[in-house]
Amino acid sequence: MIFITLLHSQSKHLLISIRDVKFKNMKSSLFRSTAISLDLGLLLLRLAAGGAMLTHGWPKLQKALAGSTQFADPIGVGPELTLYLAILAEFVCSILVILGFATRVAVIPLIATMLVAFFIAHSADPFGVKEPAFVFLGIFTCLFLTGPGKYSLDNSIK
Repeated sequence: MIFITLLHSQSKHLLISIRDVKFKNMKSSLFRSTAISLDLGLLLLRLAAGGAMLTHGWPKLQKALAGSTQFADPIGVGPELTLYLAILAEFVCSILVILGFATRVAVIPLIATMLVAFFIAHSADPFGVKEPAFVFLGIFTCLFLTGPGKYSLDNSIK
């Protein structure tokens, strides 16, 4: 096509060449791991995982505020303490993850909670039931290894 346009007019060929270069640059920037794309990815991962985990922690917090401390005791520390530990992890630490504040410390209770959920609380369940705990475990482990990224309170405090 470029050869044909060369025969018709030089300006038309130049326009097509510029479009080809822009497309190539756009394609290479979309599939290249740059600092900004990694930091945006970590931000989206923190927002999604932290927000989704809040939906598990919020009902537990409401339950505790209503005075009910009946809860499963999969690790043998008592149902009341187990509920408070779950609230700490799933509600408080989720907010810290969303904000990107003390992220590597905040994901430790979340990792522990997901390990308990996957290997103890749901050990007899089929994988489809315990799959959310497995996915959260993977996400929070990745955030522990990578940190929160540039778009976080951790980074702005440095």
